[in-house]
Amino acid sequence: MRFITKKIHSYLDYPVAVSLMVLPFLLGLGESNPIALYLSVIVGVAALGLTILTDHHTGLLPIISYRLHLLVDGAVAVLFILAPFIFSFEGLDAYFYWINGAAVLLVVSLHKKEA
Repeated sequence: MRFITKKIHSYLDYPVAVSLMVLPFLLGLGESNPIALYLSVIVGVAALGLTILTDHHTGLLPIISYRLHLLVDGAVAVLFILAPFIFSFEGLDAYFYWINGAAVLLVVSLHKKEA
């Protein structure tokens, strides 16, 4: 049951990008490794740029295909799931990445193909 349309996805992108930039500071990430703070902020900035450049409803300069956007989202999800193992994140740092990675993977996997 795939129900997340291109339009729904496009409206999710901006708040997700902003949350990736803001939440690490609000949650105090970086206790186990400073990379836990900066990786999310860097990915959030990149996600904002990707969203602005994607050919979908909220893209401001639509030069990147939506298909490529979904592939990048999937790669980021995998990165977030693996980051705690690669960088030895513990506690909240690890949970933040695992939860966000799982959420992005879920959104991408529930993407409804266009007719």
